[in-house]
Parts: sequence; structure tokens; C-alpha cells
Amino acid sequence: MSRALRLPSWLAPPAAEVAVEFSVGRVTVTRLGKGGQSLAGSGASEPLPPGALVPGVVTRNIEHPAVLVAALKKALERAGFGSPKRVALILPDAVARVSLIHLETVPSRPADLDQLVRWNVKKAAPFPIEEAVLSYVTIASEPGNTTLAAVVAHRAVIAEYEAIADAIGAHAGQVEIASFAVINSAVAARVIPEGDWLLIYLAADWTTIGIMRGASLVFYRHRANVDDEPLSALVHQTAMYYEDRLGGARFSRVVIAGGASEASRDLARREISERLQVPVESMASLLGERGAA
Repeated sequence: MSRALRLPSWLAPPAAEVAVEFSVGRVTVTRLGKGGQSLAGSGASEPLPPGALVPGVVTRNIEHPAVLVAALKKALERAGFGSPKRVALILPDAVARVSLIHLETVPSRPADLDQLVRWNVKKAAPFPIEEAVLSYVTIASEPGNTTLAAVVAHRAVIAEYEAIADAIGAHAGQVEIASFAVINSAVAARVIPEGDWLLIYLAADWTTIGIMRGASLVFYRHRANVDDEPLSALVHQTAMYYEDRLGGARFSRVVIAGGASEASRDLARREISERLQVPVESMASLLGERGAA
């Protein structure tokens, strides 16, 4: 049995009124509906100067918080949102590490499961696990094989973004990374493609690729653009892994999301369509709105 990806928040999650998405070049606000999905045509973005936000797992992300606070206030004003009391924060994928954990048996006591997950993710965390905030959820379960998706981030890094919400008088009741926010928006809007599909999140300075089996994540890879690996090569490697290790035959479609330039997205569509010979579309068109990108 598989479940939608939405992870428990790093914080207690009262219903948020507005989503605040942070990226390298902008801060974006979007009104949220009852199901947590973005509402069409209800949002605004405010540009950020170079260097204002530098996402990372262990480094300081926000050197001058006042710059982001001012940009967020402007975006809220332009959108007509006033001063929301509860917000959902959407952070760059680069602030966290994602692990897919496969277990033969699952401890019955929550405390034991938490300890087991922490033991598994500490290899991927470039900081002491005692300094981590951690979320995980079961995404597939059958006798003798349970898969968890776990997200780990440094507590101090998450606190930087929480402080921006605090500065405008808002409680950050939900925290997500960008690629998961896209998947969760598709789940909430009930527009998940059938079969196996490939999600590619293109940001200005990083790329995330996820293989989805319906609403379940079965493969996840994040890489910084400085890795100097063409997207076409990354997609090819992922397709080979999908065929060789996951028993896949062909993706039903490829979905592109993210804040990369339109030229970058168009180039990616052409390259991927030629290589995989499958339909390639944007998450915005799938959702019929801007979506969570």
C-alpha cells in the first residue's frame, strides 16, 4: 500500500493561510485553499538581490535577514494578503537531505522507529544528527518491505527561515522543501499522472529529479548545478536506473517544475522529449495554475 508523500511538518502544523516560497532570486507568496494547495491567480513575487539568499545544508543561508523581511512584506502587500498569522514555508531543496529507507521490519514503538530512522539518515547528514530536524513518512508497505521517505535538515538553518516569518508576526506552521511541495500540490489537486512518471525540478542553481509511482516517491536525486553535469546526462542515468533497478519500462510522462528561466525550461523539454520519447509538460499546466513552482 502506498501513501501520498506529504511529510509531517518540522513544526506543529496549524492550517496555514499563505505559502511563502524562498528561492535564490525571489520570494513568492500564494494564498492556500482548504486542502493546502495554491489557489490560482492569488499570489505575488518580489525579487531578491544577488547574494541575499544562498541555500545550503550547513552554511548560513540568510546573511542579511532584513532584506528578505522587506521583500516578503512587499510581496504580501502586492498580493493583498495583509498580515497573515499562519504561513507555510517552502524552502529550496538544497537546505535538506532526502533519504529513501527500506526496512524489512518496522519497530512497533514510535521511539524505536525514530531512533532507527535517525541511525539511517545520519550517514547522509553532514552535521551531527543531534542538531537535526527530521521528518519521515511511510510511502510503501508490504510484508517484509517497508519504504520510508525521510527529510533531514540542520536546526539552525530552518531557524533562519522561521525568523523571517517571526519578523512579520506570522507563525510558520508548516515547512516543506520545494520538490515535495510540488508533489503535494499535485496530490491535493488530484492531478497525479497514472503509472510511473518523472519529476524534474529546475531551479536557478540546483536540480532535483524524482521518479514517482503514482503518488509514491521511489527515487530521489538532488544535485547542485556546479556539479557540471548536463541535464540530459542526468536524465539518461536516471532512466537507466529506473529500467535496471526499479523494473521500469517507460515513463508515462515527464513533469517539469521550478523557478528556472523559461529558456532553460524550454531547452530541458526539448532535450528530455528527444531522449525519452515521452510527453513533457510543466506542473503549472498540469495544475491549471502557477502551482508550487
